[in-house]
Amino acid sequence: MALTIDQLNAATPEQALAWLDGLYEHSPWIAEAALLKRPFRSVAALKLAMVEVVRRSGRDKQLVLLRGHPELAGKAMVAGSLTAESTNEQTKSGLTNCSPAELEKIQALNRAYSAKFGWPFMLAVRGPRGAGLTRAQIIATFERRLGGHPDFELAEALRNIHRVVEIRLNDKFGLEPTLGNQVWDCAELLATHSDPGYAELGQLTVTYLTQAHQNCQVQLVRWMKECGFDEVNVDAVGNVVGLYRGRHDGGDTEQKRLLTGSHFDTVRNGGKYDGRLGIFVPMVCVRELHRAGRRLPFCVEVVGFAEEEGQRYKATFLGSGALTGHFDPAWLDQFDADGVSMRDAMRAAGLPATLDTIGACKRNPADYLGFVEVHIEQGPVLNEMDLPLGVVTSINGSVRFVGEVVGMASHAGTTPMDRRRDAATAVAELALYLEQRAASVPHVVGTIGMLHVPNGSINVVPGRCTFSLDIRATTNEVRDACAADVLAELKRIAERRGLHHTLEETMRAAAAPSAPEWQARWEAAVESLGLPVHRMPSGAGHDAMKLHEVMPQAMLFMRGGNSGISHNPLETISADDTQLCVQAFQHLLDQLAADMT
Repeated sequence: MALTIDQLNAATPEQALAWLDGLYEHSPWIAEAALLKRPFRSVAALKLAMVEVVRRSGRDKQLVLLRGHPELAGKAMVAGSLTAESTNEQTKSGLTNCSPAELEKIQALNRAYSAKFGWPFMLAVRGPRGAGLTRAQIIATFERRLGGHPDFELAEALRNIHRVVEIRLNDKFGLEPTLGNQVWDCAELLATHSDPGYAELGQLTVTYLTQAHQNCQVQLVRWMKECGFDEVNVDAVGNVVGLYRGRHDGGDTEQKRLLTGSHFDTVRNGGKYDGRLGIFVPMVCVRELHRAGRRLPFCVEVVGFAEEEGQRYKATFLGSGALTGHFDPAWLDQFDADGVSMRDAMRAAGLPATLDTIGACKRNPADYLGFVEVHIEQGPVLNEMDLPLGVVTSINGSVRFVGEVVGMASHAGTTPMDRRRDAATAVAELALYLEQRAASVPHVVGTIGMLHVPNGSINVVPGRCTFSLDIRATTNEVRDACAADVLAELKRIAERRGLHHTLEETMRAAAAPSAPEWQARWEAAVESLGLPVHRMPSGAGHDAMKLHEVMPQAMLFMRGGNSGISHNPLETISADDTQLCVQAFQHLLDQLAADMT
C-alpha cells in the first residue's frame, strides 16, 4: 500500500525514517534531518525540505553524498552490487543492456569525469518524464557535462540526485504526475512539426505561417476540441482561440472572461516549452473541468498566440498585439528572407490579410477579468534555488539599438598603436562598460549580442564595426538611466578615439508590473501546494506585456532544467514540476470562482 503524507507526519521518528530509507544512497542523515520539519503539507514540501538539508550541509558532506553513489554502467552494475533503487533506474534506462562499444564508451567517460571532478557522474536516468532516458541521451549528456566548470557541475550533480529522489518518493507515495505527463506529451507531439532545413537536422523551428506553423494550428485546434472547449477557431492573424463557457446564471448578460495563453512559434533551433507550456497547462485544466462536468462563474479563453518571437518578420508580439489593437499595418508589407511578404504569407495560409478582419481580433477589455500566463522561467534562478515555481512581480522594460562605429581601416603591421582608429576595439570597450554599468544596479541587464566587422581581415585594423544594444530593467526609469549612460559613454569613446558612430533605436517596450490582486492569486496558488513563494522579475519579454496595455496581468514561472537554459534544444522541464504548475492554475481558477460566488 502506498504511503501517505498524513501517515508520515503521524509516524514515530524511527518508523518515518524507515519508510524513507533508500532515497539518498547510503545517506539516511538527510531524511532524518528533514523529518524534524514535520508536519509537511505535501510531498512537494517534503522534497524541498530534504533539498534544503543538503544545501545547508556544506561542501564536504555534499561530496560524501556524491561519492556514495555508483557510477552509471560502472563496476557495481557489472558486479550486480547496486542498491535495489539504482538497479531499477539503470535497468529502466537500458544501461544493463549496453553493447560492448557503449559500455566501453561510458566507462571511459566515467574515468575522465572522476579524474576531472573527483566524484561520479550523476544523472537522473529515468529522465524528465520518469520513463527513462535512452543510452544515446545518457552518453550525449555525459559528454556535454564533462566540459563543465567544477562549481557548476557540483550543483548540477546535486540537482540530479534530488531529481532521482523525487522519482523515488513518487514510487513510495504511489504518485503519478498524470496531468504533468499530459502537458509533457503535448510538447513532444507538437515539436514534431518543424520548418524545412531544421526538421531534417532534428531541430525545432516554427516561424510564422510556415507549413509547420499551420500544422501546429491544426493540432492545437484538434486538442482544444478534444478537451471540451465550446468554441475553437483560428483568427485572422493565425492565433488559435479556444473558449470554455461559464455556467449560465439565467441572465442575458455575457459572462466575463479570464484570458490566458502564450505563443507556439519558436526561435530557430529552439526548445519545446518556451511559450507552449502556457497553452498546454490551461488546456489540461479545461479538460479536467469538462470531464467533471463543471462550469465556472466566468468563461476561460485560451489563446495560442501565432507569433511572439519576431523570427520570420520584424513583428514581435504580432499575435497578442492583434488582441490589444496594436497590429501595425506596415507589417503586411514586410518581406521575409525569401522575399515573401507577410500579406502573401497570410493569404497562402488561408487568412484574409485585410486590416478589417485583423482589426476584428481586438478585444474589449471590459469583457475580461484579466490575463494570466504560465511560462518557463528561461533562466537559472529557480533551478539554482531548487524551487519548481516562482511568482513574477514585473516583466522588465527593454530598449534595443543597432549601431555602427566608423574609423579607418589600415594595415595591421604598419599602423602604430597610437595612430589607430580601430572601430572594433571601440565597441569592445563599450561592451565592457555596458557590462559594468548594468551590474552596478539590481535587476538591470545589458547585452551587446551582435558585434561584426564587415569584410574583416586578420591583417587589417577594423575600420567599421556594427553592433547591437539590449538593455532591460524592472522599471522604465532605471532602464532609461542605464541607456542614457551607455549612449553617453559611446559618444565619449568615439570622440577620444577619433571615430564617429550612428545609432538607431529599434524597439522599446515598457515594463509591465503585475497587477497586485492577480499576483496575490498566484502566490496563494503556490502556497496551497505547500511551497514557499519566491517573487522575481522577468527579464524576458512575454505576451503578457502586450495584454498589460489593456487589462491587468500576472505571470507564474516554472523552472527549467539544464540550468534553466532556453531558446536552445537543451531546454527541458520535468513532469513533476509541470504537475505542480497545473495544480497551481487549477487553484487560481477555483479561488477566482469562489471570489465571484
